[in-house]
Amino acid sequence: MSFDIIGDIHGCSKTLERLLTKLGYSRDTEGVFRHPDRTVIFLGDFIDRGPHQRAVISIVRPMIDTGAAKSVMGNHEYNAIAYATPDEEAGGFLRAHSANNLRQHGVFLDAYADDPDAYRALIEWFKALPLWLELGDLRIIHACWDREIIQRLTAPVLTDDLLRASSGKGQWEFEAIETILKGKEVPLPDGHMFHDKDGNARHHIRIRWWDRSATTYALAFFGPESARTHIPDDEIDGDHLIEYSHEEPPLFLGHYWMEGVPEPLAPNIACMDYSVAKEGGKLVAYRWDGEQDLSRKKFVAVERLEP
Repeated sequence: MSFDIIGDIHGCSKTLERLLTKLGYSRDTEGVFRHPDRTVIFLGDFIDRGPHQRAVISIVRPMIDTGAAKSVMGNHEYNAIAYATPDEEAGGFLRAHSANNLRQHGVFLDAYADDPDAYRALIEWFKALPLWLELGDLRIIHACWDREIIQRLTAPVLTDDLLRASSGKGQWEFEAIETILKGKEVPLPDGHMFHDKDGNARHHIRIRWWDRSATTYALAFFGPESARTHIPDDEIDGDHLIEYSHEEPPLFLGHYWMEGVPEPLAPNIACMDYSVAKEGGKLVAYRWDGEQDLSRKKFVAVERLEP
């Protein structure tokens, strides 16, 4: 089967429509985007940040529900679920309704503020999205393919028990969801930090977890180039990498706010998130037709259209 794998959309419906059209998808009589020979795979993160939250859902949800597309869960869908789920033991919610979380999540909440029934139904729909897809010769996950975590979770399903366990620090389920949906991180040496795209101080860095040559913090750093000058070139202590050999199935990721010209991260690994939610960003797809070695020529991108 031939797939078009599309990165994080973050409320940018106009850009998504342009990309789907460029890929040869058109609306059928019921208004669902379809292609006669291909299927979309979305990498999650449909919501937050961009201006057209509900419009994105109105495109992707019918595609997924009717089989014109597949998708995995992104960390923003997971966060939305936890934000909406009461913490029956401690009170409040599984994701705190703090000022910082509200700022990150506010545009999505505002979009559904006058329609609580649609909001609750959408949260339930988010919960049904798989945590990963393993499609024989192809693998899809939002941030990190950690074999040990995937084997321990046993199934790509966010059950109520897993949701609650993964919402509390100190439990292995928390670290599992953090890794597969948000990426593998290591702490920076004492005295080092940087500010992320939202202005938050960060003392940990996401790393190029598949890259055996990434032996220093600077080489391993997987984040915005603007922060690179704050990352030391010291060697990383311990085994911080995850084995993903070139013989394993091609793996597609989202999440990492890439910049520049889209290209594979490794012969069989590609990140499809090219920062569509910020000025100058792009929405990117990869046209996969069964190949083991990924090609730079098969990326398709459109520039951000949203204001």
